[in-house]
Amino acid sequence: MSIQRQRFLENEYEHQPVPIGSRKPLWSVSLIWAGFPLVITGALIGGSIVDALGFRTGLLAMLVGNLILFAYVGIQSAIAAKSGMSFALIATRVFGVKGYRLTSGLLATVVIGWFAVQTGITGSTLHSSWGITPLWLDILAGLIFMGITIVGVKALSIIGAVSVPFFLIMGGLALKIALDHSSWPMILHFSGHFASTLTFGGAVTMVIALFIDSGTMTPDFTRWAKSPKDAVIATFWAFPLANFLSMFFGAVVSAAGTESQGNFASVIVHLGPWGALMAAAFLFVNSGSVCSHCLYNAATGFSQILGRKLRWMALILGLVGTWAAAMGMGSLLATWLSFLAVIVPGIGGSIMGHFLVFKKARASLPGIAFTSWILGGLASLSVQLTSVPFPAAVTGMLTAFGAYLVLASLRTRIRSIGSDRIVEEE
Repeated sequence: MSIQRQRFLENEYEHQPVPIGSRKPLWSVSLIWAGFPLVITGALIGGSIVDALGFRTGLLAMLVGNLILFAYVGIQSAIAAKSGMSFALIATRVFGVKGYRLTSGLLATVVIGWFAVQTGITGSTLHSSWGITPLWLDILAGLIFMGITIVGVKALSIIGAVSVPFFLIMGGLALKIALDHSSWPMILHFSGHFASTLTFGGAVTMVIALFIDSGTMTPDFTRWAKSPKDAVIATFWAFPLANFLSMFFGAVVSAAGTESQGNFASVIVHLGPWGALMAAAFLFVNSGSVCSHCLYNAATGFSQILGRKLRWMALILGLVGTWAAAMGMGSLLATWLSFLAVIVPGIGGSIMGHFLVFKKARASLPGIAFTSWILGGLASLSVQLTSVPFPAAVTGMLTAFGAYLVLASLRTRIRSIGSDRIVEEE
């Protein structure tokens, strides 16, 4: 391999902590995270929430959800920057050298699902505008996104640097079009298009669920930060800033009565041939950012589990995700979010509980970690199935976090009592 190629394809450190000397500057890590949540899917969620709750209540739900994400992802980002470890490596500390395969494998599989969902949305949106068969659009998009991921973390910051200004330009143009149909007073007083069963807590859960999976896997990105402070700052650019902004654009165009359901790219398509070309380019760049991030998460996880190179896993998993997109997985967005809100938050809650108890030690308590995760999942599910107004995702992460602290404390107390009895008998 030539020196030039070695420099182009950097070491991704998929099997070991990232050395301090290989860490990235703050702007690079920030672009990696900021370019991820500025995605058209966020606009769709924002439009759906505003349709159900009205503009002002919907915006409040988006803000609350994003602030919770900032706390949740920020804490785990700081842990990653301090250790330099990927999510899979951190999971071995919490769920054990065997148990981590379940949590890491689950989340790596989940983000492949996101890759498929987002690729499918790209194909279906372009199909409605261009009339090209979605199958071929899904395949083309999937192959492009896979190629970006194979380059590595360097490509994630580059695609972020392109995607962020493109998103802001397109979002600003969509706002201008929306205001041609409405006015700010009308938008502010928009109360929803239809009666909905969505509660405020349910809306907050939707916001959290949108990035709960990759947010939990944030160590894959923020292990590259030079310090925990840099990692938290990079997280802030994503949550609440970038993610809220993407939802805000969708909320405005939906409240303005454009009948776009928050998809502002479909608004720009109607500007004529140049608008259709801009929308197509935007969707490929924007979806390329989120899909390459998801695929990078998945490839990092499975490379550790299977002992393979990250780039080979990106190739294999990219083909799997492209096939899933071609099979129509893009239509499962709502179901996907509900699943994520139940199954994922407890994993992050257990991880945060572990590192609070064991700040320096390398102890591993798999039994406690898995029990806490299960309890968190059951708590989330109970909220999902009832009319409790509290967000299901928050319920899951707090339950798992609290359960880990309680169970770890009980274990310490029981061992302490046992030690005391041995001393007395001696």
